[in-house]
Amino acid sequence: MLSVAVLRLACSLVIAVLAALGNAFAIRGIQAGVNAYTGERPLRQEFSTFKNTGPAFDLYIQALLRSQQADQRQLLSYYEVAGVHGVPFRAWDGVTGKNWAAYCPHGSVLFPTWHRPYMALYEQVIWLNAQWIAAKYPAPQRAQYRAAALTLRIPYWDWSVNPTMPPEVNQPTIYIKAPNGTINVPNPLYTYTFHPLPSSDDFPPIGSPPNGPKVWSLQSTVRYPDGNNQSQPDLINRQLQANGAALHSMTYTLLTQQPDYGPFSNTRYNDGSGVGRYNNIENIHNAIHMLVGNGGHMSNIPYSSFDPIFWLHHANTDRLFALWQAVYPESNFTSSQVSAYDTLTIDAGQTEDINTPLAPFHSDDSGTLWTSATSWTTKEFGYSYPEIKDWAFNSSQLSSNVKTRLNALYNPTKTISKRSVSADTSSSIGLSPNAMNIQWLAKIRISKSDIASPFFVHLYLGQAPADPNSWSFAPNLIASHSVIDTSMLNPASGQAIPTTLYGQIPLNPALLAAGNSNLSSSKMVPLLKSQLSWRLQRTDDVPFDVGEVPSLKVHVVGQQVKARVREDEFPEYGKAQVYREVTSGKAGGLQDGDDDLE
Repeated sequence: MLSVAVLRLACSLVIAVLAALGNAFAIRGIQAGVNAYTGERPLRQEFSTFKNTGPAFDLYIQALLRSQQADQRQLLSYYEVAGVHGVPFRAWDGVTGKNWAAYCPHGSVLFPTWHRPYMALYEQVIWLNAQWIAAKYPAPQRAQYRAAALTLRIPYWDWSVNPTMPPEVNQPTIYIKAPNGTINVPNPLYTYTFHPLPSSDDFPPIGSPPNGPKVWSLQSTVRYPDGNNQSQPDLINRQLQANGAALHSMTYTLLTQQPDYGPFSNTRYNDGSGVGRYNNIENIHNAIHMLVGNGGHMSNIPYSSFDPIFWLHHANTDRLFALWQAVYPESNFTSSQVSAYDTLTIDAGQTEDINTPLAPFHSDDSGTLWTSATSWTTKEFGYSYPEIKDWAFNSSQLSSNVKTRLNALYNPTKTISKRSVSADTSSSIGLSPNAMNIQWLAKIRISKSDIASPFFVHLYLGQAPADPNSWSFAPNLIASHSVIDTSMLNPASGQAIPTTLYGQIPLNPALLAAGNSNLSSSKMVPLLKSQLSWRLQRTDDVPFDVGEVPSLKVHVVGQQVKARVREDEFPEYGKAQVYREVTSGKAGGLQDGDDDLE
């Protein structure tokens, strides 16, 4: 067996050796624990399950804490790895570019695939630290912890099923079994403290609303901060619960209705067909950034990856991508898209496709960069998810099995509780299209040029409450559409290619919760015409007028749905019909003569 000293030397010097040799850091994922004969891979687990794994959870907490405490100048420190996503806008692992911008491509067909090797990098760092820690346990426990370390994979938070933050991420300290016994340690899931706080060269003043906290000046990461820059987890959970039914429905609809990668992949994909592109994985992902951050680091995209909850969120986003891939095995990355913004290595106006390098992620130590083609499957990185056991089935069988699992998790015939926050009462409502023969959707589009900072478009049945501080969890809230500011991707010239961002909010959960059992067009069109309203609010809780976003267009569609017959089938969706009369005459609504893009 390797001694503690040898493992310590291997983990602490690997980067120094690579640097001395002029080699890149190879992101190969973790191959330890992969069955060489069957292909079975360790699973990333949902956090509520993972927290009960004993040694694996102990190691994960310690490994994350160790990476956060590492010198911020080290290539694999938490600071450097988090900084790959946004600020500081500079080269990582020797991958240079001419633009003052981030590596991460938002509003791009590369959005799902770029984050896959990024999450694998983070997982690899956690794993390396866990090996070093496991070797320090006393002899009676060492074998157990070494075995847990070998198969360790990062957890995910399924916010569609569990629409509140895991309680463990809101605790300043946490108890674990360490090599020296059960101890209470600073909780690395709660916040990240910069040591030191970077200079304004690395942390420029961008992305925050006018009256919000200047996150670049805060010593530690925060979520929905109050006037004293303290996180407000209770308010975050109220916002998440108020949006829980919509998130649940959006997730199911996306995975069951969109077989094409392009419109699935991002908020600005436009192939001219109008089919399904309003609901996309980036749009759902944006909601969690905004609802959790709301003025804190998560809602300020250039700074979001420093918040430890980012990694739980993006592991689930990768999981949704993997589920989609399993359901539609014949679908592939056949789309291309012109980049609307600069990244550090990609110029605005450049065509992005399956072979575009996913900078700065190296697949080997000689400098080869991952692409969407080479990182398309989770097999490459040595992990899978509970619903996806692709080593035991062919692609058709796997698709059938995953459909069954999705129907069980996000099943439209199943009900969950939508809590009325103010009254603290609950009613069970059917959430997804298979529970009725029509789904009602609000579709939203906004020009990127109108986005000065992140904001919400809150949709209501009836009028918004008088107090804006209660808007995001009002009893009559339908859901909040999140508009993310991607200023970290703008060219230094301040110019960007004109582009439109698309999003979608399901109306059925709120309509049913309000007691509307008859969802026919004869009932819903006049009801929505009289009751559907929306208000705009920045992440500093300050409302602003719809007139400040002249490109905002909200319209309502109804879509016939044919219920599935078997557990391994999905509903069949008819063509969406636009009902202009619902929003015509309302500020920010689709007017007569406007292109409905459907």
